Amino acid sequence: MARVTRIHLVRHGRAAAGWDADPDPPLDDTGRAQALAVASRLSGLATRRIYSSPLLRCQQTAFPLAAAWSVEAVIEPGVAEIPSPDGHTLQSRVEWLREAMAGTWTELAARSGAHYADFRRAIADTLRAMPGDAVVFSHFIAINAVIGEATGDDRLVIVSLDNCSVTTVEIDGDGCIEVIETGGEADTLIR
Repeated sequence: MARVTRIHLVRHGRAAAGWDADPDPPLDDTGRAQALAVASRLSGLATRRIYSSPLLRCQQTAFPLAAAWSVEAVIEPGVAEIPSPDGHTLQSRVEWLREAMAGTWTELAARSGAHYADFRRAIADTLRAMPGDAVVFSHFIAINAVIGEATGDDRLVIVSLDNCSVTTVEIDGDGCIEVIETGGEADTLIR
């Protein structure tokens, strides 16, 4: 029987600034407390592999768990935030993201470029390439992309994942992704 890989996808803690104010904000006080709580929750896992999006809020969310396990998080660009289209300013990114989140990947690719369909596939392929069980610190849209890939759902937003929620997926030897548990939900403010 082929080995099944279990991946725990953690949405980063609450950021200190929104998409319209800072392209790479750190965590705020609430976000740091959320990071400590999720580290406590996950510290008993058998795996000691941690991957993080290159963005600061994910790295800071991963830090308490990495410290508890005495490992370093591997920075993995393949689980990064959805990029905004070229030419968008900080202020225009919020409106673009709100519009994108209301639709599907197919619509987004038609409107903003085929690379968005590639972005969705690449996240799932990054997880498929991981050498074993892991905890991955990522982003709202990226985690939804994995859920969509697993379920065949084309919407950008399938689940309104809360900060530091944990979504667990399993990947079989054929690369099929199955959602085992979705993370906790909350109203997500795009600011």
